[in-house]
Amino acid sequence: MFPGDYVEYLAGDKAIEQEDDQPHIVPTYTTDTLNSLDPSSLPPFRLRLKMGTPIMLLRNIAPRDDLCNGSRLIVKRCATRVIEATILTGDKAGNTVFIPRITLSPSSTKLGIPMSRRQFPIRLAFGMTINKSQGQSVKYLGIDLQIPVFSHAQLYVALSKCTSSANISIIFPPEAANYTTNIVYIEVLL
Repeated sequence: MFPGDYVEYLAGDKAIEQEDDQPHIVPTYTTDTLNSLDPSSLPPFRLRLKMGTPIMLLRNIAPRDDLCNGSRLIVKRCATRVIEATILTGDKAGNTVFIPRITLSPSSTKLGIPMSRRQFPIRLAFGMTINKSQGQSVKYLGIDLQIPVFSHAQLYVALSKCTSSANISIIFPPEAANYTTNIVYIEVLL
């Protein structure tokens, strides 16, 4: 629903053969099967971008230039082989950068299918997890607490990302009466 026309990038997926000493039957996976997979550590197979959309990097591609996993950017231009973007946070905020396509493998073995995906290492970033927000600050913050998901001190981490407490909105479950529990394990502090 973001305004403007989108540019669509399709990934190149490939099954990776396992190398071990055991003789086994190598399963074959169809292209459609690989394309349908959407693990959180990989960009989507079908990446649709519009100028002005917020994106987040999924890998460290140039740490010196603040192009690290979790960095947020705004799309300026979509070319065939690169995406031109502006860095939103950190020391390099405002700098224009170019994001290339790279070959990525899922960071988790839970997927069950060894594969690689050649795609731009980004996802749309209208929202993010608390862990991905570490090291960043935002002007406006919305936190969905309808399902408690906190571990030690995550509530503090989430709330400390906003530059002003007046710009924080929180969604509580209907039965919570506008409160939640801040999980703190005392043994971690000793």
